[in-house]
Amino acid sequence: MYSSKITVQVKRKKKAGAGLFKGLMVFFGVLFVLMGIMFSRGFMLSGFLLVVLYFIFDTFSKKEYEYTLDGMELRISVIWGGHYRREAHVLNLQEMEVVAPNWHGSVARYRKNGGTEKLHKYDYTSYDDDIPYYTMIIKEDGRKIKLLLDLSEEMLDQIRRLCPGRVKLA
Repeated sequence: MYSSKITVQVKRKKKAGAGLFKGLMVFFGVLFVLMGIMFSRGFMLSGFLLVVLYFIFDTFSKKEYEYTLDGMELRISVIWGGHYRREAHVLNLQEMEVVAPNWHGSVARYRKNGGTEKLHKYDYTSYDDDIPYYTMIIKEDGRKIKLLLDLSEEMLDQIRRLCPGRVKLA
């Protein structure tokens, strides 16, 4: 059987209040620096701290995920601000139990409300309502975990070929 490498990049949608919060930080940062120039230097420290806080918040509010399927190995990386990458999971697909849409009956027992089994959940979706996401139940380091993923059709087909019978779509 042939081996291929498939990579999917998922960009997380910004939260509703993030733009307003960043605007307020810039406004108060500039206000405090100007007050420090006009009145007292004590205001400048808080202005500069707000500017530093703005850059930290801006970096960590932009989040992307990268799924890489290489043979029977699925790697999930988290990318903050387009620069900082951390590998979150390295998973062996032979230990996968099921992949299905979030509404499917095969993952019903793992749902938050109404499910019988409680698993640690990792959400690597874009939060976009137009993109369907899938639930993957897999073992990592000897314990079952639940992953929420925005899988492309190409990656889903490859997982279906590698693990027949474990991908439920209908």
